[in-house]
Amino acid sequence: MKLGEIKPTKGSVKNTKRRGRGHGTGLGRTGGRGEKGYHSRSGSKSLSWFEGGQMQLQRRVPKRGFSNKIFKKSFQVVNLAALEKLDIVDIDGQILQDNGLVRSALQPIKILAKGDISRKVNITASAISATAKDKIEKAGGSVTIQ
Repeated sequence: MKLGEIKPTKGSVKNTKRRGRGHGTGLGRTGGRGEKGYHSRSGSKSLSWFEGGQMQLQRRVPKRGFSNKIFKKSFQVVNLAALEKLDIVDIDGQILQDNGLVRSALQPIKILAKGDISRKVNITASAISATAKDKIEKAGGSVTIQ
């Protein structure tokens, strides 16, 4: 068998229906386009974004991005380097606020591991990174998540 001898499977290729060739063809007179309207006339195009006159998708969606702020959890961040400078053993949100490390003791506070801690401290916070927790516990301190 040669490449030039290959033929399509029987019944898979059909001749297209010729439009506008008389009543007997089934597509005479209007050529299958219908009586009146935009698509019955020459020059009509079916645009992929046209939605029949309703407000287009491109005009319905917001243009400036989207931010799901309702479910966002925002933390006030405190690093271990800042805690090292404090001379306090028991640290909580109120002490961090009094020393100017966070704005509010009522908002969630997260402790991050930037810097080192060399002394024992007992920390109460909303969240803590795993590395920061390891560093505090190696120094002999403890961590409480509230």
